[in-house]
Amino acid sequence: MRLVFAGTPAVAVPSLRALAAGPHEIAAVVTRSDAPLGRKRVLTPSPVAQAAEELGIAVLKADRLDAEATAQIAALEPALGVIVAYGGLVREPLLSTPAHGWINLHFSLLPRWRGAAPVQRALIAGDAVTGASVFQLVAALDAGDVFAEERYDIPAGATSAEVLDDLAVLGAPLLARVVDGIAAGTAVAAPQRGEPTLAPKLTLDDGALDLTRDAETLLHRIAGVTPEPGAHTTLEGARFKVLRAAIADAAPTPPIPPGRVVASGKDVLVGTGSTPLRLETVQPAGKGAMNAGDWFRGLRTSGPVLGA
Repeated sequence: MRLVFAGTPAVAVPSLRALAAGPHEIAAVVTRSDAPLGRKRVLTPSPVAQAAEELGIAVLKADRLDAEATAQIAALEPALGVIVAYGGLVREPLLSTPAHGWINLHFSLLPRWRGAAPVQRALIAGDAVTGASVFQLVAALDAGDVFAEERYDIPAGATSAEVLDDLAVLGAPLLARVVDGIAAGTAVAAPQRGEPTLAPKLTLDDGALDLTRDAETLLHRIAGVTPEPGAHTTLEGARFKVLRAAIADAAPTPPIPPGRVVASGKDVLVGTGSTPLRLETVQPAGKGAMNAGDWFRGLRTSGPVLGA
């Protein structure tokens, strides 16, 4: 088949490479415009754009799939559109432009976690299992019939970035098999079953840590918002990021009040609504990431309180 592939971040690159290695023609890749990166804010092509150029595939850059982008894609006469984390919505008439419509690789087991941040929301909720789904794109949000899915057990302590990287690799061959099935006329999609849950895009507020909550809930949130927007609280009125933490091996006596930071042997512990957390990597305001022990030893005051 003749395909159009839409994607932007690095998690879409394994799928692009899997399709490029297959029997189908990728007429063009659609990706978002170059973005400023680094301290010097240098305009940089998206990871998908860079991969497409390496593969010799034409690139269309568009931040929205508007009338102009629709006309450019229609001129390519694709049989199928494939989308993986493009970062924009496909609406009519583009939705019906390819003969077989559009399919989407989504990083959850639908209908759980429909939306822009399925992995992040799954980790925040403390899910033990997630996965990848390939479904037919329809006008309603992530509601189309599912062609195939693959389950994935979430490793203990994994961050959203790490889980996304794993799902990107897991989902690429799944997506390629569905494309092959559509081309052969053997692919069958089934309606989603179960109660949908929504996964809206994260905001800065989603990274805020309420240290009166229990330690396990806090760890789930830290995992889900790492690296973006990042888990954070405050220290003396300034933002204080928690990059890595774990539940303390043993709780000291007397109990540590929520937010209070103390040294316990070689560990740096912070009180929560239950068991203390062991801080491993932190980032104080205006500084880079550092070992929590190094940060604590460099303090001029003892017993700081986070979130006060």
